[in-house]
Amino acid sequence: MNPQAVTPTREPTVSPSVNLQAFALDCEDAVALAEFYAALLGAEADTEDPEWTEVAVDGGVRLAFQKVAEHRAPRWPDPVHPQQAHLDFGVPDLEAAEKHALALGASFVEDRVRPDGTGWRVYTDPAGHPFCLCVSGRG
Repeated sequence: MNPQAVTPTREPTVSPSVNLQAFALDCEDAVALAEFYAALLGAEADTEDPEWTEVAVDGGVRLAFQKVAEHRAPRWPDPVHPQQAHLDFGVPDLEAAEKHALALGASFVEDRVRPDGTGWRVYTDPAGHPFCLCVSGRG
C-alpha cells in the first residue's frame, strides 16, 4: 500500500445564515480606541463597558475593542510582532482621509499608492494596529 496524502472530498452544502457581526481588536484601552475609530468613521462609540466597547459601522457590522492586560502591539511589517489583523477602509479622497486620521492620532507607516492613483496608504491607530486607507474602487 502506498501511503499518500488523500484529499477528502466534501459534499456541497448550503451555507447557513452567517453574517459578520463584529470585528474585534485587542488593545490596552478599549474606550480610547473605540473613540478613535468612531471619530475616524463619523460614528458613535458604545463605551459603557470599558472591557468591551463597540462602534457601529455600515451594514450593521460592529468594530469591537477588547481590553487585554499586557497587550503587545503589532508592528508592520515585522514578523516578530505580527499585525494580527488589519482593517481596510475605502475612501473617495485619500488626502482628506489621511489628514483626518492623522489629526485623530493615527501614525503614517507607508505609502502604497501607485503612479496611476490606485492603491493604499498604511497607518497605525493609537494602539499600534495597522489599517489602510484605500482609494475607493481602485485598490
